[in-house]
Amino acid sequence: MTTPDSPPAPEAPQHKDHGRAGRDLPAAIGSAVALIGAILLSLFFWKTAFMGIVALAVVVAVWELHRGLSAKDVDIPEQPLMLGGVVMVVVAYFWGAPALVTATAVTALVVMLWLLRRGVDGYVKNATASVFTLVYVPFLASFVALLLGEGGTTPALGFSTDDAGVRGVITFIAITVASDTGGYIAGVLFGKHPMAPVISPKKSWEGFAGSVVATVAVGVVLVTSFLDGDWWVGVILGLIAAAMATLGDLCESVMKRDLGIKDMSQVIPGHGGLMDRLDSLLATVAPIWLVLYYLVF
Repeated sequence: MTTPDSPPAPEAPQHKDHGRAGRDLPAAIGSAVALIGAILLSLFFWKTAFMGIVALAVVVAVWELHRGLSAKDVDIPEQPLMLGGVVMVVVAYFWGAPALVTATAVTALVVMLWLLRRGVDGYVKNATASVFTLVYVPFLASFVALLLGEGGTTPALGFSTDDAGVRGVITFIAITVASDTGGYIAGVLFGKHPMAPVISPKKSWEGFAGSVVATVAVGVVLVTSFLDGDWWVGVILGLIAAAMATLGDLCESVMKRDLGIKDMSQVIPGHGGLMDRLDSLLATVAPIWLVLYYLVF
């Protein structure tokens, strides 16, 4: 109850309605341009520096998952996961897949030993979530390092159009972004039939069709003109990217619904958390690396 002399009660914060877009588009576009600019600058100026961006992304993503999982009283150990994740990215880039597998196994064992210090209560729950985090973020992100390493690991300055690794990473990012962009535009303009209404009400079959069209088109153009590969490889990449990016997005939506949170964090204006942007990239990078490794490189 207030009196005539009492200050007015503070109003509840108002959430701005962004319409069918569902996000603050100017902020989202600005953040995307900044992120893509940082990636391209690192690749063009000194490609090894791009591994620093990947390692930083792993650290932030582990922090976000720790933050999100804590909503369900799951407490993963950030320090060994972050350190082990960075090591996994580095060894994958310089020494390849066998080193990555070894580093992943060692990190998993270290994390489980680390959790022993907390005692018995909650050990299985926290250890399971920790190994899940290890595979979901650092292990999948390390395939970016494997892809970049296809062009050699000599830390030379400057961009070379002959560097297969740089061209592969640009192709991977472009195709995945095409999936998100094509799906978003088609979904906003034509979306009427929900794909998974319980998990992600805004994701539609029309949006998925837009993803397929965009990824196949970008895949064919980049594989034939940028990677000197066959057009049908671009079609395969596009279909795989559309399917895996959609699956990655749905899986992260399930996680957030289970945890009872809207975004993993708010570190990227207009996008939410870093994991909200990495979900499709993490899902597509391993199969894209495999296709390029055997059919192009």
